[in-house]
Amino acid sequence: MFEIVSNSEINLLAELAYDIWHEYWVNLLSSEQIDYMLEKFQSESAIKDQIDYENYTYYFIKFDGQNIGYFGISCKKDYLFLSKIYIKKDFRYNGIGTRAFDEIKKIASKNKYNKIRLTVNKYNKNSINAYIKWGFRIIESVVTDIGKGFVMDDYIMEYR
Repeated sequence: MFEIVSNSEINLLAELAYDIWHEYWVNLLSSEQIDYMLEKFQSESAIKDQIDYENYTYYFIKFDGQNIGYFGISCKKDYLFLSKIYIKKDFRYNGIGTRAFDEIKKIASKNKYNKIRLTVNKYNKNSINAYIKWGFRIIESVVTDIGKGFVMDDYIMEYR
């Protein structure tokens, strides 16, 4: 169900991110910001740099042999950072996200982390509710300038 994204599959991950982000974020962000963020954080070159220089690992979430989502994690000094977790619309709300989070908890434990952190858009109520259901709590509120006049208005959430 979960498979590490290889260097030769980064293009497939970037395409999947493009499709999901344009469907998911349309009610919360402008199309200009979605495109900008995809280029900055989920383009082939951005993903390659994250893997090569920022200690990221990406995983495909698979169902019946097809990539239906993905998550990205990064090992930090004191916690595992859950950078991304996205699932295609037709596969949401059926436990796949929970199974993905169970896998992320296993990865954290294997790497001797007792904390998982993530950032989530403050207006992304569905995701915030899912994270709270999984045991996360809000520990901070941050606004990050990402350039070109765009900001990310997020909560930092933590699972212990």
